[in-house]
Amino acid sequence: MNSKMTKDELIKLVEQICDPKLPDELGSKYIDILKANVPHPALSDLIFWDFRDLTPEEIVEIALNYKKKEEK
Repeated sequence: MNSKMTKDELIKLVEQICDPKLPDELGSKYIDILKANVPHPALSDLIFWDFRDLTPEEIVEIALNYKKKEEK
């Protein structure tokens, strides 16, 4: 995984994904872009289903810092 986007760009993308006015097909495209730039395997869960009500900044931080169990 090579991050091609800056952290600020990723945060802006998450903010757009969280906008309820964003069309579903565009949201799916943005999630695919995020997945290509962060190592977290359950990125959409962080955005839509996490019980902690994370901010876009927190979502990106968690996604960028994810490490598989065997890598820890």
